[in-house]
Order: sequence, then C-alpha cells, then structure tokens
Amino acid sequence: LPLLLEATLLQLASGSHHPFYNGFYYNHIMNDKGNGHEKVVYFNGAKLVVETPKDPVYSTSGANVTLPCRYRFEPDLESKRKIRIKWSKLRDDYTKEQDVLVAIGKTYMAFGDFRGRAHLHQTGRREASLVVSDVRLQDDGKYRCEVIDGLEDESDVVDLRLQGIVFPYQPPRGQYSLNFHEAERVCQEQGALIATFSQLFQAWSEGLDWCNAGWLADGTVQYPIRLPRKPCGGLHLAPGIRSYGPRHRHLHRFDVFCFSSALRGEVFYLDRPAGMTLEEAKQACQDAGAEIARVGHLYSAWKFLGLDRCDAGWLADGSVRYPIAKPRANCGPAEPGVRSFGFPSKGRFGVFCYKER
Repeated sequence: LPLLLEATLLQLASGSHHPFYNGFYYNHIMNDKGNGHEKVVYFNGAKLVVETPKDPVYSTSGANVTLPCRYRFEPDLESKRKIRIKWSKLRDDYTKEQDVLVAIGKTYMAFGDFRGRAHLHQTGRREASLVVSDVRLQDDGKYRCEVIDGLEDESDVVDLRLQGIVFPYQPPRGQYSLNFHEAERVCQEQGALIATFSQLFQAWSEGLDWCNAGWLADGTVQYPIRLPRKPCGGLHLAPGIRSYGPRHRHLHRFDVFCFSSALRGEVFYLDRPAGMTLEEAKQACQDAGAEIARVGHLYSAWKFLGLDRCDAGWLADGSVRYPIAKPRANCGPAEPGVRSFGFPSKGRFGVFCYKER
C-alpha cells in the first residue's frame, strides 16, 4: 500500500508514467592501487547532495520538533527540479524502515501513526525538513531523509532523541519473570515503552547502576554497572553495559528497562488520616478528577518536575513508592531516587494521582 501511494503521488505531480533524470551520470571503476576497491568517477552533470545535522535533535513527549534536511546540487542547478522527498523511520539495526511521509512539490502524504502529525517545512530553497507535532514516546529513533531527482537518489539520517528517564521494572510476581512480549506490555501499562540500547546507555552515562538484567527493545538482555562488584559481573570488569546478548523472546525471562519522557500533566499526592487500601486509593484519584499514577508517571515527575515527597503512596500496578529529589534523614538512602516498598498485600497508604492538562 505505501508503494502504491507513492506511485500515485508521483503520477499526480509529474503527469507522466516515464522516468526522468537530471543529466548526471556516474561509473564505478577499479582504482589503481590494486586492492580490489572501487572508486566512483562522476561524469557530465550535477551531483545531488543531502545534508542533515550530525548531532542528535532533542525533544520531549507532547512537543513539536523539526528534523532538518537540506539538499543541493554540485554544481548548482538553477532550473526547477521535479524532486521527490521521502522520510522513513529506521530500526536500530537498519533492517527495516517505517514510512513516515512522501512528498512531490506541495503534494504530500503521511503514513501510519504520523498521519495528521507530520508535514514538510520548506521555507527555504532546497529544504526538505520534517516537522512532527505532538511527539510521542515511540517517535524516538533515527529518521532517513531521502531526496530523489529522477534516477538520482541520495539520503542522510537524523537522530531524534526524547529527553526521558529509564527505570528498571519488576512485576508483582518477582524478579526475572517476564519474557520479551510480557516486558513490552508491562512497560506500556506503566505509561512507558521498553527502552532502547541508546536510551539505556544515556541513562548509564547519567549514573544509572542496576545489577539485574533486563530486556531492551532489540530483544537483547543487558544491565548498566557504574561501580563494578562481585555479584554484578565481577570486580575485574570495567564499568559499562553488561550484555547477555539476544535471548529467546518466548522462553527466556528477565526484568525489563522501561523509558518514559516528560509528562503532559501533573502528579500529586492524596492522603487520609487512616491511609487507604489500593481500591480506596483508586477511587480517591477518580473523585479528584484524575487517575491513579503509573510507575512511569512517578519517575517522570521526579526527574522533570522535581517531585519530592517523603510519604509512601499507591501506584496503579499495586506497588507503593515515593520520590525523593532532596535526600534527607528518614527518607531512605543518601542519593535522590524513587524508593519502593514493593507490592504489599496489606496496608494503608496515601496515593499518587495523575491528571493530564
């Protein structure tokens, strides 16, 4: 279907079924060093060049972001060209692409989750930048900007990174109880997505140290270590990301690393003198025009909004946690973080609620 839509756009813009080219020819020839490598010699015409920023573009959930892309010809061509522009989202391993948008002139079509959210920003000459509105967690990743001029086709890649937080997650039934598909689901249930390796690496560089192995989005199992120690791969290994490599997605079971970005709402705390059961806590949030917060909500509020509360509260998964931005006596360890009381079967606590703006 995407190929059919692309073909339709091409016909609309050109009014012809015949291919066209920009007069640019090239040939692969063997170099004269005798090492078997080819070099490209260009003849007769203009070379198409596509350029995107080498540094990542950062954004947050719910924001609008522009992915810059420009193209040019060497030497420059003054004549108007029938340029086709295609944006795709890449997998981490580059094996598959998701169609985002195809455009010819002012005619364009966005696909899938990008319908109604993606369009071209073409204020300047030779510009093919992509604008994505209402950025979502799953938009994080690499995007290919491809420019087609007749038979010529050049592209470059933009890296969109959401500012977020990675947190390890264990379900109520305990450590190492999730296969890959269950891991994906529990992250979504916590208002998050299963983390990518690049997200875990960024979290490690910011100080994440966790000795339990967890699933990542590419089906590998890894864990971040800042302080080498015997139970966590041994004292002889340098700090870094320890990897178990790809695991069987149905049979093998581990924890999971989830990724959440900035919130579109607020997290607040409710309490009663005698505390609340989990069901009473859910009802209290509803009575306040909100919902009981998920684990991803609490981590995001702690990281991005500085939420600091030395009172334990229920969350939607049945866990009891509290966020500490400014460590102090009687509030847990000396480092900032989200503290956990696990999944108590009994007890009465306050509750963290979440309300979207």
